[in-house]
Amino acid sequence: MKPVPLLLALTSAMALAACQNMTTSDKDANDGRQKLGSLVFEPCTLASPQINTSIAAQCATLQVAENPDAPDGRKIDLKIAWVQTENPAAAEPDPVFMLAGGPGQSAIQTFPQVEMAFADVLKNRHVILLDQRGTGGSNLLACPQDEAATQDASPEAMRHMAQTCATALSQKADLRYYTTTNAVRDLDAVRQAIGAEKINLMGISYGTRVAQQYALRYPQHTRSLVLDSVVPNTQPLGGIFARNLDDALALYFAQCQGDAACREKLGDTRAQLDALLARLRQNPVEVRYRDASTHEETRTTLTADMLAGLVRMYAYMPQAAALLPKLIHDAHAGHYEGITALSQMLSKQMGESMAMGMQLSVICAEDAGSFNASEADHNTVLGAGLTKSMAAMCDVWPRGAVPADFRTPLTGKIPVLAISGEFDPVTPPRYGDEAIAKLDHAIHLVLKGQGHNVIGAGCMPKVFAQFVETAFSEPLQSSCLDNLSAVPPFTSFNGPNP
Repeated sequence: MKPVPLLLALTSAMALAACQNMTTSDKDANDGRQKLGSLVFEPCTLASPQINTSIAAQCATLQVAENPDAPDGRKIDLKIAWVQTENPAAAEPDPVFMLAGGPGQSAIQTFPQVEMAFADVLKNRHVILLDQRGTGGSNLLACPQDEAATQDASPEAMRHMAQTCATALSQKADLRYYTTTNAVRDLDAVRQAIGAEKINLMGISYGTRVAQQYALRYPQHTRSLVLDSVVPNTQPLGGIFARNLDDALALYFAQCQGDAACREKLGDTRAQLDALLARLRQNPVEVRYRDASTHEETRTTLTADMLAGLVRMYAYMPQAAALLPKLIHDAHAGHYEGITALSQMLSKQMGESMAMGMQLSVICAEDAGSFNASEADHNTVLGAGLTKSMAAMCDVWPRGAVPADFRTPLTGKIPVLAISGEFDPVTPPRYGDEAIAKLDHAIHLVLKGQGHNVIGAGCMPKVFAQFVETAFSEPLQSSCLDNLSAVPPFTSFNGPNP
């Protein structure tokens, strides 16, 4: 995988007024426009390039100051989508906001991929999607990509790429103001605009940081939090990638090593991966393969960085990770076509879905001081290169201010449901434990055999809906999650052993 997509990811009178605003929408029979609070929405369709589906919604924009301390300065439009409950007239007054990951993903573009997880929630509540500033339709900060340049993952090349991108984006944005803290201010501005006194936040990966930061700043307006694949307030993102990935791979690969037929057919996956990475570092291989999108035959050079990137991205998803032993076995034997085609396809998809400029504005302000390469990383799949490259990019990226209490753990009585995948390669289950350690009404569920972003796994959507409905006013029924298990490793492209 190319280096850029790797960088990769939270009074009764007032309540009555909010209830009236959230459950009553004024509809113009001629053009379908509807009003929620003070915002006027128009019909729109939500779609994702990754899946073939579309969702009917209502869309609007809210203008805010780019610099909160300069209200008369440059303005940016925040894009908002409203997915209506099945019975709008009886909707609960506190909607659910879905916060996307990355940092750099669009909530509006991401929602179709997780829509089914919200099916039961939408029976009683509206879902609000806000493209965080710098993503999607909210002054998108996407770096121009040079295919030739992104083949070079060296810190020098990454520093040059970041400088070029910052120069280009500075024509439309002051990059210092695209941080989580300013996004949280935007989120509360949208809450006020739609007339909701309290809201429920459902964050995925980096979105869990946004959710926690919102609850830290606006506890009086936070009804509940659902944190899927948790980044604790206390945990900086720098320097975590290599070790966490290797720990997850050890769990994945142990499945094949523990199965006699898989072990006999595919051998020692980790040993083969290490040997393959070493070989590609010494001599990258030119590979002829068929492009998965165009089906045309093409060529590229397979490098160790591309292979490490593919392994990392596949480790996010158990269904995809089940293919890793087979892919690695074939590539180790000199058959590079399959792994190259998948690497190129995944790289393209990730590049299209991630606003790299916004990502750099977040991590360079909030996490740059933690990009310290460890000696222990040198023998890992990712090595220390990613950490060094990210540090180099942040050397030249404009940095915004971070509040002194940014790393303060969330405390108090806000109901919080944290969920983690057992095999998560970037936000392991211990992060969920850390995030809820000082909370009075919180629970952490670890889903067996699952990876990153687990809100849609098994019966989790029903558990999610029950939690949002009750906010722990009654015991959470989560025993159905005990039926989850890991996807067995594939010994061929037809699947696992019979």
